[in-house]
Amino acid sequence: MLNDKVKITQLDSKNMLGSIQLLGKQVEEVLAEAKKVKISAAYKKVNNIVVLGMGGSALGAHLIKSVFFAELKISVEIVNGYRAPGFVNKNSLVIASSYSGSTEEIINAVADAKKRKAKIMVIASGGKLANWAKQNKIPALIFTTKNNPCGSPRMGLGYSIFGQITLLANAGILKLSSTEIKNVLQTISKCNLLFGIDNPEEKPARTTNIVQSGGNPAKQLAISMVDKSVWYAASEHLAGNAHIAANQMNENAKRFAGYFVVPEMNHHLMEGLLSPENNNQSMQFLLLESGLYDERVQKRYEITKQILDKNNIGNVSYACREKNKFLQACEALVLFSYVSFYSAMLQGIDPTAIPVVDFFKEQLKK
Repeated sequence: MLNDKVKITQLDSKNMLGSIQLLGKQVEEVLAEAKKVKISAAYKKVNNIVVLGMGGSALGAHLIKSVFFAELKISVEIVNGYRAPGFVNKNSLVIASSYSGSTEEIINAVADAKKRKAKIMVIASGGKLANWAKQNKIPALIFTTKNNPCGSPRMGLGYSIFGQITLLANAGILKLSSTEIKNVLQTISKCNLLFGIDNPEEKPARTTNIVQSGGNPAKQLAISMVDKSVWYAASEHLAGNAHIAANQMNENAKRFAGYFVVPEMNHHLMEGLLSPENNNQSMQFLLLESGLYDERVQKRYEITKQILDKNNIGNVSYACREKNKFLQACEALVLFSYVSFYSAMLQGIDPTAIPVVDFFKEQLKK
């Protein structure tokens, strides 16, 4: 199934595969648009950063917070709701991120932040938020969505992630060199070849090995997790990727999925594996490993796998191959986009449609 382009095209009615393949183009587009955004020098003089976003529009902030943990000299808070935090004031930088530009929670929260005289930036494809930013002369990065054919915010992460990074770089809060951008685009292109549809699975996926050579790791991982709830585990600079992966698995494969962070999970979750008794039948762990993790954290993964095996809980690992933290995060971003897509294909599900989320929104309008 995963090598059959005809069947995949029939099932993937909105071309989510195209959105995954165009991640690099999303990055290029948003970087070009960001050059047009003028940001006052006053935006660098802030005490904290707050990112307002819901669902796919908030995912970029989770990756940024993890990858740039050591570089960021001020705290970053991610808010998924209708109000800005109580500490927001004139010394706060608030980024309002809404793919559609019409997300009601974000429109309310950013208006709240404006009342408190926060410094505000906007990222959207248009909608009410873009108009509001224009009326209030607020720096806004407006993208076209042309490189996200399926239209799902969770698959337009090139816009939200790199839009936010570039705006923070333009404000002088983060550094982003042309060399880094070149390396990111090369990594995305390389990963599209490795994880993409043209690379067959080849090696049978085993639930206890590290997928690291031969065949297509994304297809191997998807096959290993069929009919299982998926629990991602990651650490440090890749913690944000685990959050993104769980979100994409929820929405694309309509699969119950969540994530945990090592070492925190070692302090409680291990005791919870014993019950219910059918855990070993319904659960699968996907451990995202890296040679760039702290040595003690790397050791924890080996012990964690021992405990999972002892409890007969299925687990499989992927060890990132890229040379630095940012590139590993990009590698994992492409990997898990494909894993969620292939998981939907194996279940015979059109990945783009989100009928339950749409139903919820319709009920709210009544």
